[in-house]
Amino acid sequence: MVVVVDRPPRAVWDAAREGAADRVSGSQLRAMLVVEEFDGINLRGLAGSLGMILSSASRLCDRLVAAGMLERFPGRTDRREISLHLTKIGQRLLDELRAERRRRLSEVLSRMTPAARQALLRGLSEFGDALGKPNSEILTA
Repeated sequence: MVVVVDRPPRAVWDAAREGAADRVSGSQLRAMLVVEEFDGINLRGLAGSLGMILSSASRLCDRLVAAGMLERFPGRTDRREISLHLTKIGQRLLDELRAERRRRLSEVLSRMTPAARQALLRGLSEFGDALGKPNSEILTA
């Protein structure tokens, strides 16, 4: 079964991301999300997660470091290996983006009837079960 809607839920996420567009690109934002999830990831791991070649990931990180969003540190066991970490500024940007997404979703949900919100919750719960992920991961991502 395929569900078609006039304004897909993705539009809510994209609209919230537009507020960050003047600070980071979509690729940079994806990189920041990977680094947040895997704090201390090395450049090779980041490149693999993003489906990029190593040199492209390195340039992407250069721009994020220059923007104050990422920090690079030499590895503890191998000084040639670099570990990546979000800065406080980078984490604040992601937190602001999530807050804006929550605000926009709350706005949309408030226009729905209680019955429709319950149906949505049931559907998302079943979707999460089918994915094999906890519902909290789906509802708060």
